[in-house]
Amino acid sequence: MGLLDSALGRTNAGSGGMSPLTLALVGLLAYRTFQGKGRLGQMLGAAPSQAPGQPPPSSGIGGLLSGFLGGGGALSSGLSDLLRQFQQNGLGNVAQSWIGTGQNQSIGPGELEQALGPEKIDWLTRETGMSRAQLLDGLSQELPHAVDKLTPEGRIPNEHEATRMI
Repeated sequence: MGLLDSALGRTNAGSGGMSPLTLALVGLLAYRTFQGKGRLGQMLGAAPSQAPGQPPPSSGIGGLLSGFLGGGGALSSGLSDLLRQFQQNGLGNVAQSWIGTGQNQSIGPGELEQALGPEKIDWLTRETGMSRAQLLDGLSQELPHAVDKLTPEGRIPNEHEATRMI
């Protein structure tokens, strides 16, 4: 299992699918790519270059994302976009703590909603089928850990480094 799989969680062993929270984490990092494409690219079931219903070329979330995003550039830019959005909404120090090598600051559901904005939260609730409260509670618990794992050097990885994670 790659670093991306570890950071975002495993697929559900019995069903071959992802939990709604894992979908939300993936969607959050790939928001610009998936927005408007419906149910997170039909629940990440088929990359654009493969036939519908066919298994993805690689296993795990990293394999799914690499098929959709074409490598590490999208992961790197997704992390940069996330940091920028937190900075613009007054919570840059919180997100920076997840990226840096020190202690991760926690974030409450209300602060997370403030940082992400209503449009992104509404989109994620539609895409995952989670209630707003479930989504915000779950992301407030899991996002700091995921970002921390995806930034092991204490900084946002460049495209080459991010490609190795996928």
